[in-house]
Amino acid sequence: MPTIKITVWNEYRHERLNEEVQAIYPEGIHAALASYLNTQEDMEARTAVLDEPEHGLTAEVLEQTDVLLWWGHLAHDEVSDEVVKKVRQRVLDGMGLIVLHSGHNSKIFHALMGTNTGALKWRDDGEKERIWVIEPGHPIAQGLGQYIEIPKEEMYGERFEIPAPDELIFISWFEGGEVFRSGCCYKRGQGNIFYFRPGHETFPVYHQPEVLQVISNSVRWAAKSGHIQVSYGRVAPLELIR
Repeated sequence: MPTIKITVWNEYRHERLNEEVQAIYPEGIHAALASYLNTQEDMEARTAVLDEPEHGLTAEVLEQTDVLLWWGHLAHDEVSDEVVKKVRQRVLDGMGLIVLHSGHNSKIFHALMGTNTGALKWRDDGEKERIWVIEPGHPIAQGLGQYIEIPKEEMYGERFEIPAPDELIFISWFEGGEVFRSGCCYKRGQGNIFYFRPGHETFPVYHQPEVLQVISNSVRWAAKSGHIQVSYGRVAPLELIR
């Protein structure tokens, strides 16, 4: 079984500025996710953060990445447009992308969706979230029950300004009454993209086994973009033109 090469990208700001977040993720959200993914026999995860040169996403790193995970919140505007351009091209060329939680408002998600993906309702009161599995046969839902229940989370509510997903895997219901499209699959070029909603930094969501199961499932799904060889531009005819 080939090893899936993963890069987990994170701003790594909340964990350094907020003691509550630091207590939950002492090494950062990126380190917590990479540590889990490295327990999977078919995965090898590295990390990259905003304040590294080129945000840790050099051409070499991207070329060696099968699937990129993206978590951002405080500093979307600090992400270089040039890096976004490189990441977008790698997705079009076949790299998988998993956008997590507040990464919905990231430059890269905007660029790939073509809509105002930052537009949604929200409330960070720590209410119960029930994530309903509406496509139980999908690889991303493998090993799950009918739903995932998160005791305390930030609410995101519709309308969410995204294109209609190619496949919708999860819908969330929140204690306050709102619903949200929480597991959205897209294809852009040769690359698979998955948006997964949960993961607010002040709640230990990325320590919950079912959430981690979705993330590892989605990595495997996103890695299967195929890296198909496609020809473009002027080509010689297959038959003699008379």
